[in-house]
Amino acid sequence: MNLKAAGRVGKACLAALTIFMMAGCASLSEDQADRAETLTVNDPFEPANRVMFAVNNVIDTVLLRPIAIAYREIVPGPAKKMVFNFVRNLSLPLTIVNDALQGNWDRADVATRRFVVNTTAGIGGLFDIATDIDLPHHKEDFGQTFGTYDIVPGPYIVLPILGPSSARHTFGRVMDFLLDPVSFASASAPFEARMTVRGLTIVDQRYQLLGPLDDVKRTSLDYYAALRSLYRQRRTYEIRNQDQRPPGGGPPSRPAAQ
Repeated sequence: MNLKAAGRVGKACLAALTIFMMAGCASLSEDQADRAETLTVNDPFEPANRVMFAVNNVIDTVLLRPIAIAYREIVPGPAKKMVFNFVRNLSLPLTIVNDALQGNWDRADVATRRFVVNTTAGIGGLFDIATDIDLPHHKEDFGQTFGTYDIVPGPYIVLPILGPSSARHTFGRVMDFLLDPVSFASASAPFEARMTVRGLTIVDQRYQLLGPLDDVKRTSLDYYAALRSLYRQRRTYEIRNQDQRPPGGGPPSRPAAQ
């Protein structure tokens, strides 16, 4: 091969290498952009999540929401208030455990005194006496505790029935179930009684969300994306122990309109 031919081959190789590197850089840039978007949205399982979201939405539409509406229309306001108080009181032992794990001793003290007052003077938590004596309600779970330990939330996950979650929150839910003092205390209770309490909890929670969820569904272009955003905002506020909630980000602190 003469020098001119070798030069042409060399130039061609250099041009090819340059094009390859430019393509590689562009691809890397696109990958980085995609990766940044994924980190921002933090929903790498979005296709599967949307399928589960659709399934949950069908279940909610045909079962949970109609039950919540019937509950709203049929059950008297004072009875709904007592169910609300009872359900919130049952969450306090787990809150006390997580307050302690977070080192929030003042909040653990408030939750403990609130539980004692409402369980005794409030007749098993049916009446909220504690709020009137400056012992406000707050709720903590293991997902929040993990958040205070700076454990990253991980990918966004839509769970069957339970709905929006994250890897951290999902593991926290498991810990909530395993280590909830109320679960230990009620283990020997009749199955029917435990299922009744669980049913009341689900119905009350869905009733509390009737207004907020209907508003989000009516006003959002993408119901899935809207709930994903609101879920993240709500968890951030909860982990930071902030009283304020983003619009539509969670149930009211009192029962919905009677």
